Parts: sequence; structure tokens; C-alpha cells
Amino acid sequence: MSLTSTSTSTSLSPRRHNFASPQSLSDWLKPRLPSDSLASWGVKPGTKNVHNLWLELSQGETSLADSTPPVRTVHVVLVRVAGKHGTFLVESHQELSDGNVRKRGRPLSEKMKPNEDPQSAAVRGIFEELGSVIAGTGANGFYSRVEDIVSIDPNSYQMRVEERDSGSYPGLPGCYVLHTLHATVQGLPEGDFCTYEVDEYQGDFLDKNVAHKAVSVKKHYWTWVSADSIET
Repeated sequence: MSLTSTSTSTSLSPRRHNFASPQSLSDWLKPRLPSDSLASWGVKPGTKNVHNLWLELSQGETSLADSTPPVRTVHVVLVRVAGKHGTFLVESHQELSDGNVRKRGRPLSEKMKPNEDPQSAAVRGIFEELGSVIAGTGANGFYSRVEDIVSIDPNSYQMRVEERDSGSYPGLPGCYVLHTLHATVQGLPEGDFCTYEVDEYQGDFLDKNVAHKAVSVKKHYWTWVSADSIET
């Protein structure tokens, strides 16, 4: 299913999970998913684990339908960062905290927070994933400096919905609301480069404690490609 929109007013409503812990979430999922699928989470290379999903629910980035199997709905902003000579920035792969490598082949993407509009999510995603290489950034005033050198084209906004199985959580169907925007970012290298993730999981003490057991992204690897070779 695919939808297209030219509105930029889409935002997420606040969502809070009803699971007190990752274990309670796991107990809820077990009768609703094939046992071999759930057992592969965090074990099969490139997948995430139940701690990741609990954090997504805790931080309002994801909702789960009470169905069998449950459907995970997530709003994602895709940022097509333009380079020279008609090229666009693509994340080729990621290095994960468990030592595995996950192939990507898509533009910069970021799950949206509750009540966050696509443009704000795009700027935040650029800060979190590209901030370590942008010229002139530092520990002081890091976020505001990134905003100063990021330009988002609001007229480029498109929205569509995709329904497909999750690569991160095998066996869990996904409904992805994809918000696409074009952007330019000053200070990026002209060739291939890698960046370090900046605090992927934020939140209170409980969230941070759970985050230690989640699979996180340590490095992002980027390359410039022609527009017609981008997979979204």
C-alpha cells in the first residue's frame, strides 16, 4: 500500500507502552509470534532484540497492534542529502554493538519521536548520524551549529506507507509511514566516510539501563550515489 502527500503537518501522537519491562513484552509476544522468529531476535546477524523494541515503545517511537501477529507501526523520516554533481548521500552499512554488520543502501533515516514534525526529525537525524564529521562542530553548541549549516527543502516533502516484514525483528509485520525530505548539509566529506552514533538511546535511568542490553549502532558508513540508484 502506498500513499503520497504534500503536507508537512504530520506528527506523531504520544504513545506509551503498557509493558513494565522487556521481559513482560517478551511474555506478551511469545504466544503471538512463531517461536523460531522471536528466538532469532538479537541472534541472527543484523537483527535487534526485545530490549530494542521495548525502548522504542517506551520512547513513543513505535506502537504495537494487539493482534496475532502484532503489527509494529513506526513513522520514519528519510533525508535525501544532496551532494555535488547530482549525487545523494546513502548509508551503505552499519557496524553494530554486537560486532555484526547490517547492510542498508538507503538515505539517512530516523524514527520520529511523539509530536515531532518531519523537518525537526530530519534535523535531529542529521545531528545524530552525521554530526561527528560536520566541520566546525564541537562539544559546545553542537546541536545549534548543526542547525545553522543544515537546509531542509519543505517543498520536497512526500509521504507514503509501506507494509512489510521487519528486518530488525523477524516475523513481526511492520507498517512504515515514510516521510521524505531533501536537504543540504555543509561540511560533509566529498568521498566515502564513516560517522559515530551519538547516544542512540536516550531517556530516564530505566531506559538507559535497558539500553546496555540492546543492540545499538556504533558506526555509520556513507557513500555518494546517483539519484536513480537510491533505494528507499
